[in-house]
This record gives sequence, C-alpha cells and structure tokens, in this order.
Amino acid sequence: MRRIHSYRLSDQSTWDVIIIGGGATGLGTALDSASRGLKTLLVEQSDFAKGTSSRSTKLVHGGVRYLAQGDIGLVKHALRERGLLEQNASHLVHKEEFIIPCYDWFSVAKYLTGLTLYDWLAGKYSFGKSKYLSKKETLKVMPGIKQKGLKGAIRYFDGKFDDARLAINIAQTATEQGATLINYMKVVNLLKEGDCVTGIEAEDAITQERFKLKGKIVINATGVFVDEILQMNNPNAKKMVRPSQGVHIVLKKEFLNSESALMIPKTADGRVLFAVQWHEHLLVGTTDTPLDEHSLEPRALKEETDFILATAGSYFNTKPTENDILSVFSGLRPLAAPTDSNGNSTKEISRDHKLIVSAKGLITITGGKWTTYRRMAEETIDLAIKHSGFEPKSCVTKNLKIHGCAISTDNNYMNIYGSDREFIEDLCKKQPELSKKLHLNFPYTEAEVVWSIRNEMAETVEDILSRRLRVLFIDASAAIEMSERVASILAEELGADKNWKENQIEIFNKLASGYIYHANKIDHKPALAS
Repeated sequence: MRRIHSYRLSDQSTWDVIIIGGGATGLGTALDSASRGLKTLLVEQSDFAKGTSSRSTKLVHGGVRYLAQGDIGLVKHALRERGLLEQNASHLVHKEEFIIPCYDWFSVAKYLTGLTLYDWLAGKYSFGKSKYLSKKETLKVMPGIKQKGLKGAIRYFDGKFDDARLAINIAQTATEQGATLINYMKVVNLLKEGDCVTGIEAEDAITQERFKLKGKIVINATGVFVDEILQMNNPNAKKMVRPSQGVHIVLKKEFLNSESALMIPKTADGRVLFAVQWHEHLLVGTTDTPLDEHSLEPRALKEETDFILATAGSYFNTKPTENDILSVFSGLRPLAAPTDSNGNSTKEISRDHKLIVSAKGLITITGGKWTTYRRMAEETIDLAIKHSGFEPKSCVTKNLKIHGCAISTDNNYMNIYGSDREFIEDLCKKQPELSKKLHLNFPYTEAEVVWSIRNEMAETVEDILSRRLRVLFIDASAAIEMSERVASILAEELGADKNWKENQIEIFNKLASGYIYHANKIDHKPALAS
C-alpha cells in the first residue's frame, strides 16, 4: 500500500516534543509547541479528529449546565476561549441564538437569572444579551416548538462550529508553524532509558513501516485511549479515564423550522438536550452513558436513541420517529475517572481537564472540551517547558489566526473553507468538470474532494466523507451513494488500481452502514461499569 501524503522520518532525528493523538487537544498542543519554536512531531493512529473531536454537539460554549452545577471558574474560562475562537477561526465559529422554551413562570425567572450571570461572566467576549421572549415572539422564531402550555422562552447566545473542519485547519496551522503531523501512524511502544521515557515506537498503519523516534518530551493526548499509553510505560498504571458515550441523531431541519437552536434545559434524567441547525439539517443530542469499553467506532444504544426521540418529541410539534433518523453517531468523552469505581453516574465526574507528569519525559493531558482546547494546550506546553529545560517562551496562540480565518460576505456553504474558498473556486474555473456535484441532495463538488486530497491530508474515502465533507454524519445513505465517485477521485490522485478503489468502497460502505439507524442492529444493554 502507498500513501497519498509522504513524510520524512528518521530514527536518527530527535524531536523536542512528540505528541500522541490527533484530536482537538493533541492538535492544539502541536500548534502551541511549534509556534514557540519547538521541534514538534504529532502522530495519530487514524485520521485527525477521527474520535471524540468530530462527534461533538457542534457547540463552542461556556457550558450552561456547568453554571447550574456551580462550576463558575470552568464557565468563565470557557467563555473567554469561546471569544478567542470566534476571533481566530471566524470562518467556522459563529454566534448562534438559542431558545429555551418555558412552560411555567418559575422556569422563566430561573433561566433568565442564570443566563444573565452567564452573559456577565463572558465580559468583553459576550455574544449578546439574554432576554425573555413572549409566547408570540417564541413561536415566530421557532414555529416547530410545542405550543400547549408555553409561557414564552429565554433567548441567549452561544457559539456553533464544525468540529472536524476546525481540527483540520488547526493541523494546517501547526504545519505552517513548522510542526510535522502524520495521520495513520500508531504508537505501539514507548522508548525508555531506565525510568525515563525518551520517545516512541510507531507503525504506519498504511505501509506497515516501523520507526523508533526520540523525543525530549512525549505528550499523551489520546483522549479515551490515554490509559493504553500509560500502561506502555507502567503495566500497573491506575486508570485515569472513565469513558462516557454521547449519542446524536440527525433529522431534517423542518422539524423545528427555525434558524435558531433549541436548548431543552432539563431532561428526564436531569441533563440538557440540544437541537442545533447544522449543514442544513437538525442535529439532536446528546446522551451521557458510562461505558466499560471504548473504540474508534462506538455504537449507539437503543435506549439512547429512544431517549433522544422521546425528549425531542415532547418539545416538537411533529414528533420524530425512528424512520426520520438520517444518521446516528456516537462519541466518547474522556472523563477523569472517579476514585469510587462503583459509581455509574457521570454527573459527578469532572468535566475539566487533568494534566499530570506521568513519568520523567511523559506528560498526560485528558478531559476538558473542544472550547477550551487552546488553553489546555498552553498549560501542557508550559508544563513541558518546565520539566524539559527548554528555553522559556510565552504562548502566542491567543492571537494566532487559524488557517482559513476569514469573515464572509455571503451565506455560501463554501465559507467553511474560509480563505481557501477562492482556491477551490479557481480549481473549478481551470477544470470545469470538477464543478460536478457528488449528490443531487448536497452542494458538495468533486473539486472539494480534490482539494481535500491535495491540501487537507485526506487518505481514504472515510476521511473525505466523514471529516472533510460531513456527509456521513448528516445522511449516511447519501454518503454511501457518494462513495464510488469519491473513491475514483482518490484512486486517480494516488494512481491506484481498481482493486484499491473497490476495497476503499467496501470498507467505507461497511462503516457507513453503522450510521444508518436500524433498531434491530442497535444494542439494547448499556455496557455500564460494575
């Protein structure tokens, strides 16, 4: 097998910082490290943002629910980071209006008070002032909401983004700052001298080539996989992470018939649920189910999809059914493991991040959330500098623009590419045949596939249809219909044969079938910790 994207690695070279994990935290850490002048390598076992970082609720937010839990510090820091993200990735992070429908007057008072505090905590990074909307105003903004008993709503503002696309843009920014980033490179062992971690042994998942790579500091930023890396250093290492599964379903946007997002403030199990307009569809979620096992492709439990449908149905005028689900996907949160392993609730598990020196030469960062990725990265590299003897240099990412950052002047979907949009449009002018759509129901063109292959480190059909274009997460059946053409374009760019192309289609379609809702294929019993 050959790669589309080549790289140069040598067993003789020594890196200042080696980062394991290409999700939000790892990519942010690579950017912070490289922008401070450190020789930086990041390796990811699959594609960038393959795991949790592409499976979020698409919110850039302070965390209203954390405010209710009294975690003022976490909320304040997150709101500040939300503001910085809007400044530095303006093509992907946008202000969004959220509606909390209220069916009693006590709720009106409670949520308006809480969200006024939320606005105040944001300070100069505020996205807008919360206010009460009458019943008439609420129905005008969100006609699809249940009318019976409605007293009105609280409107507040938060952020919305495309998680996987931001991850790719952060990866590009890190590369521009001098970092080396390689996807499909799995760490199989840690190199050690005595008790000190001195590097990694990694295998290219595509070519099967192996490398022993020296690093002055190794950073474990592997999310739900952090314990596997820790056990490479110490087989008896105590577990740091308790995985919690969050499931989302995607429906047609007409269920809410609104450009605003819905926030359901208290579900049957005391959590919150969102319905967010995303890529011309409605994303609804999420759940919070503690699990014993974790994988790169977690699957929804029937109890979770039933819960989402029932909760949304109690607020929507038109109740969604199983047949309305266009795609269902799951993500695993790497929550810090509680000291009491008998507790099954994830409500008490910390949502903040955890940063430790796991051994001499090995730093582990886990927990946190997308919104605070930059701050987590800053703290991680500060710690790396402290423990490595690197020349101290201040973090510069507060004001560092992410690749593609641009303010759009129209509503074209191509604005997700930011400043790269003009290059894709130019590609269409030079090769008009690339303007052809991949699917009648979607605006995506063949030019975008070519662009992703040449400029966004895509190696597979899945990379393109899942994380460069988000079709797999939006409409899994449509993604399957696009797979043959995408595989053909990949094969043309790579110079691969028919067997390679057919293998790519087969692998992707098998994967995508797991995103199509089949009640009889979904597990019924949660794998709860004992």
